[in-house]
Parts: sequence; structure tokens; C-alpha cells
Amino acid sequence: MGKEQPDLLTAIDVGSAKVCAVVAEITETGVRYRGHGVAESRGTRKGVIVDLDKAVSSVQRAVEQAETVAEVSVESAVVGVAGPHVRGVNSRGGIAIGSRSREISREDVRAAVERARAVSLPPDREVLHLLPQEFILDDHNGIRDPAGMVGAKLEVQVHLATAASTATQNVVTAVNRAGIHVDDTIYEPLAAADAVLKADERELGVCLCDIGAGSTDIIVFFEGAVAHTGVVPIGGDHFTNDVAVGLRTPLAEAEKIKKLFGNGMVTRVPEGNEIEVPAVGDRPSRLMPQRLLAEILEPRAYELFEMLRDHLRQAGVYELCGAGTVLTGGAARLPSMAEVAENVVRKPSRVASPSPISKMPVSLAEPEFASVVGLVFYGHRTRLARGPQEQGIGAKLKSLFARKSG
Repeated sequence: MGKEQPDLLTAIDVGSAKVCAVVAEITETGVRYRGHGVAESRGTRKGVIVDLDKAVSSVQRAVEQAETVAEVSVESAVVGVAGPHVRGVNSRGGIAIGSRSREISREDVRAAVERARAVSLPPDREVLHLLPQEFILDDHNGIRDPAGMVGAKLEVQVHLATAASTATQNVVTAVNRAGIHVDDTIYEPLAAADAVLKADERELGVCLCDIGAGSTDIIVFFEGAVAHTGVVPIGGDHFTNDVAVGLRTPLAEAEKIKKLFGNGMVTRVPEGNEIEVPAVGDRPSRLMPQRLLAEILEPRAYELFEMLRDHLRQAGVYELCGAGTVLTGGAARLPSMAEVAENVVRKPSRVASPSPISKMPVSLAEPEFASVVGLVFYGHRTRLARGPQEQGIGAKLKSLFARKSG
């Protein structure tokens, strides 16, 4: 295989259920799909790596598949980070421009953002993203980008997405050990938003829920900016465990049964339907009512969205979600999830699949691939904003102003 070309962009999502790698080619018109690979995730639990060697081999398998399809060698990638260790915090800071008003330069903007960044974090936490919400120029708020405007005092309200340093570093180490350099670490719901949210949803206010295997990662947008990030500690694995216990069947069988016959609402399952349930050990399979499966899944679905509702209220962002909730991630595919969300959160809800990359196979246009497809879109957008030569904190700050328009 030839060396990686500079016009390639690879994204890797190291999840609790699967590791997915997507290779895309950057063209004059955007990004074009080249190949992808999916491997069962081993060594990862609830978004945190618990066995490094197993995690490395999972990454290697996914990347090798992607390389074979794309017919290129992957040397670097952008990598997603998520899980219960990610927490968001809002901060405000600013600078005095001088006694007299003058034009605001890009350096002034960076200085104000750096001032807002100066919040004291515990030593074991690091900033994943510094996301400006709004600028305030001489007490005029709601400004998106003040560069070129005139004023004497510049303040900025920012959202900091922070992660546990060790958890993030372990993901980076696993990818490095698989022979790949990590160009950037990106909070997965922020990336998924690029693939599933519409511009009017971001403006009106929306909560994106990425329901993965280990947890549900959430991000709230309002007036086009990130208002909140957080985690609800329930994911698809909790549903599967409930099925395994409730139907007394092995975990692997419980996962299959959930995907084939599961429903988040009992009333959506016809009475009289029966399903075959394998037993534990050498016992024969049994026939059980399909409604019994829904009776196991429905309480967990309601619990998930009750916790989400309470989380949004506690964070003070419930009222901001005028466009309601958008559900993505593999566990969002359970039938009736959007209906349960609407019943509990009392806001509109929809299940979203990622917008396709050019030439992308239909198999990737599913909710469970929203994060990895979003990583490609996000990585491309920030690369465009930085320019070919820029690196470091200046580039990081510049890329913040690359607004998502679609």
C-alpha cells in the first residue's frame, strides 16, 4: 500500500460496543468516502479503556479493514472521546481594549478567549474544547465574531468541555500503539452534531442524545452555540443486561433478541406474538410472549429519559430546548424510543441518521455511525479553518470560529 496522501482524513470512534474507522478523501468540493472498517470493541467499558492490549487490537482490526477497502495506508487520524468522565462548564472572561474605542483585532479575540479559559480545573482534568457562546462588546451581547468591530471592552462567554486526562490519554495511547498518530481528540456528540443536526435546530435550541452502548452523551445547542455538555449513565448495554436477566438468556442472545424483537413501548407490540428465547446452559429454547420483552425494555427507556429530563433541568438548559431532542447512536434504533422521549421530556423528538459523505455506502447511514461520520465532517471543517500550515493553540482558537452552516 502507498503512503498516506496529504488529502486523506481518517476518523476513529473507539466505542464500548464497536471500533469504527472511516477513511475519507478531501476534494475541492468537500469530502469523499474511501473506505471503512468495523471491529468488535474489546477492552473498553462505558467509554473508558480497561484493557489496553485488547483495545489496541480492536483499533488495529478496524483500521486494517478500512485500509483494505480504501487501498491506502492510514498514518494519522482524528479520534472521538466520550463517556461519563466528560463534563462541561461555562465561563466568562474579557479584556479592556483601552481608554478609547478601536477596532477589535483577531489577537484581541484570542486574548479574551484565553482569559475566559483561565478557570481552575482539578489536576486530573483537561480541556477538550473551548467553545465561544457569545461575545459582549461594550455591554452589547449576542455577538458571534467581534473581529473588525469597534469597542473599548471585550468579554466572551465560553463553554469548556473537559475530560479526565487519563481516560483521554488512554484512548490516544491505544490508537498510537496501533501505529497511528492522533491529530486531534474530539468530543463525540459535538462531532455527531455535524452529521445529524439541522441549522434551525441549533438556533431554536436542541438536545442531541448520542445513546451508545455504555452511556448517553448529550450536547445542548442554543442560538447556534453549545450551551451544555453532559452524560446520562445509561446506554444500550443496560437494556441488554435487563433482557438477559429478565428472560434468563445469555448476553449475546439477549442482544440479538433486543435488536430483532425489542420495543420501548409495550402497547406497540401486538398481543399474541411469540419469540423463541435460547436458555442458559444446555436447556432447550422456550417460546415467550414478545410483549414480555417490551415489559422489560419499557421501564429502562422511561428511566433513561427521566434522567435526561432531570439532568437538563438541573443544568438550567431544559427551557432552551425549543426544538426538543434528537436521538442518535446504536441504542436509539430501539423502536418507540422517540415516542418515549416525547412522553417524558414533553418536547418533540426524532431519531437521526448521519448525513452521507459523498460515495458513502448506505450501511453507514445508520444512527450508530453518527459519531464517526461526524468526526469526518468536523475534522474537515476545522482543517479548513486552520489552513494547511497553522498548528497549536492559535489554530485551535481560529477553528472555533468555523461555524457549522448546514
